[in-house]
Amino acid sequence: MEGIIMNIRFDNRVAIITGGGRGVGKAHALLLGSRGAKVVVNDLGGSTDGKGDGSEAPAQKVVDEIKAAGGEAVVSFNSVADPHEAEAIVQTALDHFGTVDILINCAGILRDKTFFKMSLEDFEFVLKIHLLGSIYVTKAAFPVMREKDYGRIIMTASAAGLYGNFGQTNYSTAKLGLVGFMNTLKEEGQRYNICINTIVPWAYSRLGLGIFPEEVLKYLRPELVAAAAAFLSSEQCTASGDIIIAGLGYFAKAQMVESQGVRFDPFQDVTPEMLAERYQDITNMEKARPFTNSSEAFLAALGPLNPELED
Repeated sequence: MEGIIMNIRFDNRVAIITGGGRGVGKAHALLLGSRGAKVVVNDLGGSTDGKGDGSEAPAQKVVDEIKAAGGEAVVSFNSVADPHEAEAIVQTALDHFGTVDILINCAGILRDKTFFKMSLEDFEFVLKIHLLGSIYVTKAAFPVMREKDYGRIIMTASAAGLYGNFGQTNYSTAKLGLVGFMNTLKEEGQRYNICINTIVPWAYSRLGLGIFPEEVLKYLRPELVAAAAAFLSSEQCTASGDIIIAGLGYFAKAQMVESQGVRFDPFQDVTPEMLAERYQDITNMEKARPFTNSSEAFLAALGPLNPELED
């Protein structure tokens, strides 16, 4: 597709953006709205830790901005953390615009502490917002997309989920869980023209306060992430199951890969000592390979043990 000039628009498409009142979610909503999408801006307007009362003001301001520019948008003040309220978010799109074409799961909070000091309540609530919240809204939107044989769904993961970050076991667990969710949902959505991808943003938001050095904040513009969301949400994008790093003007693909490994005779016992002796070979990533699904990974592990299956 490189070198092909295209005009990506979303006329007559309906998009739901959770967490759309601020930061990256706001940038998604404004960009899609400016390109013709009818947008449901969902945001509780609460604090970064999810405590206290929320406010409709952030989401309403984004809606007003889209409308002022000539677009169409409505506000949703439902929580992604409750399955029934997640259904209400999707129902808002159906009631106002008649359908759902695009879902961008961007709602999130932080409750950072070391695992030793973190309460199980804080661990579970972060999972409920990031992981289960994305699942709840996707569960409500998926049947609509399946019925019409079209949909674009985006998860929002993080580098903490892919690579780890001190003091964020709850957050990183939720974010990598979204990748696992995508990996299987892409298989189920394929036959219905539903593409599911994941964005890993590098962008400034309230959640980034105290995390990013002050001198780099000017580079962390959410609008740079929104460009990736717009492409992945478009008809022109037929990729599914991709993890796209986006931010700072930098775009890349992350992927689960597996080393070439070491093969022992499966009819003979393998001892821990044998693994210790070959551990460097087992973990050598020089010729690591990706797999599109678990069946492909299993066949690679099976390898020459059953030549009839290699075809």
